[in-house]
Amino acid sequence: MAELPQIDGARTAGSAAPFRSDRTLPIRVELTRQLHRRRTQIALGFMVALPLILATAFAIGSGDAGPSTSSFIDLAQSSAANFVMVTLFFSSSFLLIVVVSLFFGDTVASEASWSSLKYLLAMPVPRLRLLKQKLVVAAMLGLAAVVILVVVAALLGWAAYGAGPLTTPTGVTFTGGETWTRVALAVASMCGQLAWVAGLAFLMTVATDVPLGAVGTAVLLSIVSQILDQITALGDLRDWLPTHFSFAWTGAMVDPVSWFDIARGTFQSVAYAAVFVAAAFLVFRRKDVTS
Repeated sequence: MAELPQIDGARTAGSAAPFRSDRTLPIRVELTRQLHRRRTQIALGFMVALPLILATAFAIGSGDAGPSTSSFIDLAQSSAANFVMVTLFFSSSFLLIVVVSLFFGDTVASEASWSSLKYLLAMPVPRLRLLKQKLVVAAMLGLAAVVILVVVAALLGWAAYGAGPLTTPTGVTFTGGETWTRVALAVASMCGQLAWVAGLAFLMTVATDVPLGAVGTAVLLSIVSQILDQITALGDLRDWLPTHFSFAWTGAMVDPVSWFDIARGTFQSVAYAAVFVAAAFLVFRRKDVTS
C-alpha cells in the first residue's frame, strides 16, 4: 500500500503538536496563579491600606505631636508629592522589604511545601525555565506593590492636601513637572535598593522547602545589616553592607541630585542581587526535588 505524501512542516490530522519547552508555564498562567493566592491579595491590599492609615494617623495625631514631629507631619500634609515621599520613607526600611521578601521568598518554597513542585517539573517544565518564570512573576508583583503604594498615596494626597509643590525638610522646593520627576527618580532608586532583598529571598526559596524560613531569613538578614550599619566602629566596612545605601533614594530630594549615592547604592544592590540569583539557579539546577 502506497504511503500518502506529506508536505514538509505539515502535520497529519489528529497528530500531536511537537513539544516545545519554551512554551511551558507561560507568564500569564503563573501570574494568574499567584494573583489568586491569598497572600498576594493581602500584600497588595495592604499597599492600598497603608496611605489611608497614615493619612488617618496624621489627621488624628497632628494636634498632639511635639515640635519636631509636628513639623514632619505638617510637611507630609502640605501636598500630594510630599505625602508620597513621607509614605515611602515610612515603608522603605521594613514594610517593602517584607513584601518583596514575601513575593520572592515564597514562590518556589511554597510549591515544595505543597508537594506540587515535582509535578510542575514532571509536566515537563524545564527547571531553569520554571525558575525564570517564577522570578519574572515575582518581580512583576514586587513592582506592582511599589506602584500601587505610590499611586494610592498620590491620589489620596491630591484629594486631601492638594497638588502643591514638593518641599524637602531642608526647605528646598520643586514645582511644576520637576515635582513628579523627582518623585519618579526617588521611586526608581528605591526599587534598585530593594533588588538585593529580592535576590536574597529568591536564593532562600530554592534552598529550603519552608516558605516562612525563606521569607524570614531575608527579612532577618536585612535587619542585621541595618543594625551593623549603625556601628560606626566598623568604619569603611559599612559601605559594603547591602543596606548602607538604603536611603540613597532621598538624594533625589536635594538640589542638585546626589547622583553618586544613588548610582553607587543601586549598582551595589543590583550586583548583590545578580550574585544571589545566579546562585539560586545553580542550586536549583543541582537540587534533588522530592516534594
